[in-house]
Amino acid sequence: MGDVGHGTVSAVTDTPTARLLLTCPDRTGLVAKVADFVWKLNGNIVHADQHTDSEAGVFFQRVEFSLQDVNVGRNELAQRFAQLADECSMEWKLSFSDEVPRVAIFVSKFGHCLYDLLARWRAGQLACDIVAVISNWPDHADTANHFGVPYHEMPVSAQTRAVQEQAVLRLLSELDVDLVVLARYMQILGEALINAFRSRIINIHHSFLPAFKGGHPYAQAYDRGVKLIGATAHYATEDLDEGPIIAQGVTAVSHRDSVGDLVLKGRDLETVVLARAVRAHLAGRVLVYGHKTVVFD
Repeated sequence: MGDVGHGTVSAVTDTPTARLLLTCPDRTGLVAKVADFVWKLNGNIVHADQHTDSEAGVFFQRVEFSLQDVNVGRNELAQRFAQLADECSMEWKLSFSDEVPRVAIFVSKFGHCLYDLLARWRAGQLACDIVAVISNWPDHADTANHFGVPYHEMPVSAQTRAVQEQAVLRLLSELDVDLVVLARYMQILGEALINAFRSRIINIHHSFLPAFKGGHPYAQAYDRGVKLIGATAHYATEDLDEGPIIAQGVTAVSHRDSVGDLVLKGRDLETVVLARAVRAHLAGRVLVYGHKTVVFD
């Protein structure tokens, strides 16, 4: 089954590229078949990486090639690759570097990840268009306004959760959102939202999963006298904090650090890890495989 990425086409000066992500049962000649496909299009491969899970017998590949001299349109390119994909039983996704994903950021009380993402975006470090900040609190309206991003306060309670989620889904549909980023959004997402954005919701967890789960990981880490704390960015699934991991990071701590010190160090780490995961997704470098991911360099 194939998927052609979409987004708002951006005016760029660099030659646009096509990016193929694919996975299939491992067999002889797969690299040659994909390279031959690009060559017959008159395309020039500018980056290629692959990985084989020898235990499972599964092949993964990311191929990026210049469109400058490609002799077919993008729709026909996808149709032609679909034929090769069927022949090799591939699951695949095709995206283009000049199509800019539309992103919505969800946030609750803690704003450090939100501000960091908006600042990186303003600095040109995130290849996307942030079209909305959505929150169950009013706290970050000024921040969103400062960066010129519409702010949508959508309160939620146990009694209104289902209604709020339907309103969120309508808004995301109206805005044609491609990716949802949970920048410390402290609400459990419902099945409808998860299904609508399968492998397109990135969450940052303030812990090095799978250890120290729950709402107070730093207190748990402090009680255990850990020497490292971490943060984990993963795709959200129905199983809380169990989604495929995209990026992780750790930082050293010592017996001299209080719980407050751990929180400050952890928040710095969360911003870096979340940004790293978002950049990888936007660049088409993440391939979800079961409960895991392959993240290409």
